[in-house]
Amino acid sequence: MRKFGLFALAWLLLGASAVLAQDVRYNFAQDVNFSQFKTYKWVSIKNADQVDAITAKQLTDAIDAELAKKGLTKTEADTADLYLGYQTAIGTEKELNAYSTGWGYGPGWGGGWYGGGMGMGSTTVATSTIYTGQLDLDMYDSAKKELVWRGVASKTLDPKAKPDKRLKNIQKSIAKLLKNYPPPAKQ
Repeated sequence: MRKFGLFALAWLLLGASAVLAQDVRYNFAQDVNFSQFKTYKWVSIKNADQVDAITAKQLTDAIDAELAKKGLTKTEADTADLYLGYQTAIGTEKELNAYSTGWGYGPGWGGGWYGGGMGMGSTTVATSTIYTGQLDLDMYDSAKKELVWRGVASKTLDPKAKPDKRLKNIQKSIAKLLKNYPPPAKQ
C-alpha cells in the first residue's frame, strides 16, 4: 500500500510539472515556398482578444526580433509579403499538489515482521489556480489573402507574474514558437 502511495505521489508531481511547461504547436501550408517572403506588416485580427498596450508591445517586439533573425523585415507598407496578426486568451486550470508524511500502513514499521497495525501518516492535498495565457500567431500571404502559417503557444501570458518574469516568459515562448520558421522547402 505504501508503494502505491509513493507511486501516486510521483505521478501527481510529474503531472503538476507538465502543467507548468509551455506548449508550442504550429502548422503551415505545405504548398507554399516560404523563401519568397521577405517583408511583413502587422495587422489586427477582427474581434480577437487583445492584451494591454505594454504586453502587446512586448509581444510584437519579441516576434519582430525573432523574425529579424530569420531575415524578414518589418514594414508599414500594404505591399508587404506577409500580414501578421495575433490573438490571445487567458484561461485558468486547477493544479493539485499532494504530499505524504509519516510511515503509513504497510510492511516494515507499520506492519509485517516488525509489528502490525496502522502507522502514523497523513496526505495533504492543496489546489491552486494557474492562469494559462495562450498566444495564437497567424501569417497570411498578402497577395493571395490566405493563411499560410499558424503557431500557438500556451502558458505565454501570465497576468499575475512580475513584469520581468512576464517579459522573460514571452521572449522564451516566442523563440520556441518561431524556432522552426520558415518551414523547410519542399524537395
